[in-house]
Amino acid sequence: MSPLAVILTVAAYLVLLFCVSLVSGRRSDNAGFFAGNHRTSWYMAAFAMISAAMSGVTYVSVPGSVAQDSFSYLQMVMGFTVGQMILAFVLVPVFYRRRTVSMYEYLDNRFGITAHRTGAWFFLVSKVLGASLKIYSVCAVMQLLVFDPYGLPFGLNVAVTMAAVWIYTNRGGVRSLIWTDTLKTLCLVSSLVLCIVFIAKELDFSFGDMVQSVNESPASRIFFFDDPSSPRYFWKMFWAGVFVLVAMTGLDQDMMQLNLSCRTRRDAQINIIITALSQIVIIVMFLVLGVLLYLYADATGLEVPARSDQLFASVAVNGGFPMIVGIVFVAGLVACTYSAAGSALTALTTSFTVDILRGTERYAEERLTTIRRRVHIIMAVIMGCVIVAFDLLSNDSIINLVYKVVSYTYGPLLGMFAFGILTPWRVRDRYLPYIAVAAPALSALLQYGAMTLFDYQIGFELLIYNALFTIAGMSLCVVRRKK
Repeated sequence: MSPLAVILTVAAYLVLLFCVSLVSGRRSDNAGFFAGNHRTSWYMAAFAMISAAMSGVTYVSVPGSVAQDSFSYLQMVMGFTVGQMILAFVLVPVFYRRRTVSMYEYLDNRFGITAHRTGAWFFLVSKVLGASLKIYSVCAVMQLLVFDPYGLPFGLNVAVTMAAVWIYTNRGGVRSLIWTDTLKTLCLVSSLVLCIVFIAKELDFSFGDMVQSVNESPASRIFFFDDPSSPRYFWKMFWAGVFVLVAMTGLDQDMMQLNLSCRTRRDAQINIIITALSQIVIIVMFLVLGVLLYLYADATGLEVPARSDQLFASVAVNGGFPMIVGIVFVAGLVACTYSAAGSALTALTTSFTVDILRGTERYAEERLTTIRRRVHIIMAVIMGCVIVAFDLLSNDSIINLVYKVVSYTYGPLLGMFAFGILTPWRVRDRYLPYIAVAAPALSALLQYGAMTLFDYQIGFELLIYNALFTIAGMSLCVVRRKK
């Protein structure tokens, strides 16, 4: 597949995306941008959430990870499912009862303005880093397919990507994202299914042959109970999955904007349950695709890229398949990219405007619109700069880097919300910024000490320790008076 064919595929998708965004964003006000006017039906939100939960990292990194990690990621996905239930039946009722625009308003109501801003700042840092990592993974693939062949720099790649994302989210915000994410889900699922079908056909596999080959592959091992010190140990990944989901979805303005756009609490809960079930099916399909990619590369003598994140792109575009396979891959990749980038940019704009600037309280509608649009541009520029920095510094699988970032930056958020929901106490919130900074530092020290002294590797469950340090710090600052 030539670079020109890739460009034409991306351009065709973007034209369709902009048309959908333009139509869905008509007459959208600030309430529509921030929360979709709370008019989204549960089935629309559920379908849109599939692509919102499956970023470009999932698309390019999960299939390539099976060589090293087998199907161990499913252990974490099991934890995700439990986390979704906590989200549906614990957090959603809290947020709907308080009718929050930004979920960090809960921290203001519960503890005070300092807690509110601490939570918002940690979300901003977390989301900028996490979303930039996800977009970086896709920009790296596009650099390989398009920009390198034409001798164009990575910075231009990032600038074009973020400019396109800014344009299509500028008008409608969440209201547009529901419709554009629905389009992206359709592209994502279609591309995944078609790629599996094409690769199985090239390997001359029937459906039964494919199932048998995947089952017999050493890479299809799911459960790891033998070595508690391993980062793939079942209970470490399962519990990490539970708390990562609660943190990355339930305490993330990006993901919760879509859930909170539903008409009622019950609609939001139905949406979350359906999303959880869909997530399991799609992750299994990505892992199966990963095994098939390695089988195909081995059967044809195709060189496996040094970076596992580039395996899918290398096979789909340069593996000798008909052009339709490359087009399907690029369409799915672009769909994931703009889903993750668009929702992240909208959430960052919402949180900074509502939480940090307190715009909905301080400004009239017209002035608020002007401020929101300026913040939107600034956030796009910041994300672009961070993506370029990751290109200079990254040396790990992107999906692993994402969860490492989450473990450090979402821990204080998880601790603050857990303390607020599970206890009746108030705290001296002026100390919360110091606690929120100290918790990740103590977590890093714990991780280093466990490895140095006991040869025990703390993996993604570092998030849990981080939250516990936050809760412990808040317990020392309790005001002995019930709320």
